[in-house]
Amino acid sequence: MILDYAQLPSPCYLLEEARLRQNLELIGRVAAETGCRFLLALKGFAMWSVFPLVRSYLPGCAASSLHEATLARTRFGGHLHLYAPAYGEAEFSDLLALSDRISFNSLSQWQRFSGHTLAAGVSAGLRVNPAVHEVETALYNPCGEQSRLGIPAHELGAVLPEGIAGLHVHALCECGADSTERLIEAVELRFGHLLGSLRWLNLGGGHLLTRQGYDLARLIRVLGAFRRRHPGLDIVLEPGSAIAWDTGTLLCSVLDLISRGGIEIAMLDTSATAHMPDVLEMPYRPEVRGAGMPGEKPYSYRLGGVSCLAGDVIGDYAFDRPLAVGDRVIFEDMMHYTMVKTTLFNGVRHPAIAIRRESGEVELVRRFDYRDYEGRLS
Repeated sequence: MILDYAQLPSPCYLLEEARLRQNLELIGRVAAETGCRFLLALKGFAMWSVFPLVRSYLPGCAASSLHEATLARTRFGGHLHLYAPAYGEAEFSDLLALSDRISFNSLSQWQRFSGHTLAAGVSAGLRVNPAVHEVETALYNPCGEQSRLGIPAHELGAVLPEGIAGLHVHALCECGADSTERLIEAVELRFGHLLGSLRWLNLGGGHLLTRQGYDLARLIRVLGAFRRRHPGLDIVLEPGSAIAWDTGTLLCSVLDLISRGGIEIAMLDTSATAHMPDVLEMPYRPEVRGAGMPGEKPYSYRLGGVSCLAGDVIGDYAFDRPLAVGDRVIFEDMMHYTMVKTTLFNGVRHPAIAIRRESGEVELVRRFDYRDYEGRLS
């Protein structure tokens, strides 16, 4: 069924249910062949309207806050692994009531909350820093020497504190199977003497196994060999981007066309800073359907966002024909780390959310209005 994009509101996130299932089928196959468990990391994708589909493939969620944990428990169910860089007294009892496993970022946090955790019967772990550097962008690299995330090996010592059942590492960001292999090597090098006393190991996220060209056979081989070396360990991965990788788009419209400093600028009804912040934070250049690099096609434009931020610019693109006010522009791969990071900065209209079901039917599941903006303020 051919989709008439003009029938959708603008701007709008549009999830393709069939693509999501393809990713889940692949992840499910890796889980079955390796014996590892994969969790949905809510920090990357928390579109709860498709949780019924996701939970038919994945056993639970990874959460990093009370709100994420509550969403996981009320909308998803199953196993819940909680990790946050620090916990406060006010929320800790509520967090324990929701969690099956909880990881602590420091020995001081474990000492502070160990009694409550053990009394609640929640399986406890420590996040450790494996000191591998697979992520080039400093903003997303959690393994630096001065990183606030995770306990370095020299601080942990030769014996785990009493009551610790697992370790949690997170070192990757949209990485390949080679990075996973080096991560496992680092874990065994720096923490191998502790693995025999553990019940579980969480290898974190950043395993982009649903990206085209990913060496899936290598991942299966590496994870399978690791499990055989440590048969007593429950090995868990919590990919964020991989679940929703290339499963949908952000549709928007051209509001105005202007010329400045010798370039043509198309003003859109969406925003990089408000609706796709990784474009500025990573930074990266998202793909636009039917467009190319400047000079590859006859008509080039800088695509600008609708907020008042001077740097709210998405990038330079070339098109086969001139853009006109009202034209639709479609940004590819806009499901992961978009909706979970959006803001209402400047009061800019938040994109609607829609799903194209496997039947071809399009369901508009959420529209936002002034009340959403007002409700975040006081």
